[in-house]
Amino acid sequence: MRSDLFKPEYQAQPPTAPGMSLQHAKAIKYVVNGECHARQGSMVAFRGNLQFEVKSQGVGNFLRRAVTGEGLPLMAVRGQGEVWFAHNSQNCFVMDLDQPGEALSINGRNVLCFDPTLSYEIKMVGGAGMTGGGLFNCHFTGQGRIGLISDGEPIIIPVSSQAPVYVDTDAVVGWSANLHTSINQSQSFGSMLRGGSGEAMQLALQGEGFVIVQPSELKPPPGQ
Repeated sequence: MRSDLFKPEYQAQPPTAPGMSLQHAKAIKYVVNGECHARQGSMVAFRGNLQFEVKSQGVGNFLRRAVTGEGLPLMAVRGQGEVWFAHNSQNCFVMDLDQPGEALSINGRNVLCFDPTLSYEIKMVGGAGMTGGGLFNCHFTGQGRIGLISDGEPIIIPVSSQAPVYVDTDAVVGWSANLHTSINQSQSFGSMLRGGSGEAMQLALQGEGFVIVQPSELKPPPGQ
């Protein structure tokens, strides 16, 4: 049988080492030898001896999700085998936290999978408060890899103390967790009275680091 489907870039290759890697732009492959964590419902295929279970996130994270509707519904994948993760044909990327003290603040809707060596906590974004409608993110610390999804190809914008960056809260994927955050109002009261520009408030990021933005303002489904 012959087809373009059998091109090498579409073929699942034999595993070479445990851990995650890009299968291609729309999927992540994870060679499991023990355990990994992923968003619920993101598995598209697997082979080997694997089990999928809802992952407990601790009382604190459970209560924050219940009250805010924010966060990430997780599953644990345990055993030995290979699993492929994807979500709504979104673009996939792998990030390494390989230095002690590194931390990422990521919107829960943009998390696909991550190593169990990373710690995860739902935290309120500093300075957002009720002015921004309440904003909670997933805070990752430790050393390991995290698989992210973006609705389109992302934009990575450096942030410095001399050049703060302002981002739409519906488009932001995540940022260096050491950055200072606050709400910025970029529209006058008079403009709002005349109907508004649709860009009344943004999340302001200051300090030294970077921010990841997706070229989309898709809002997450309720409860995610």
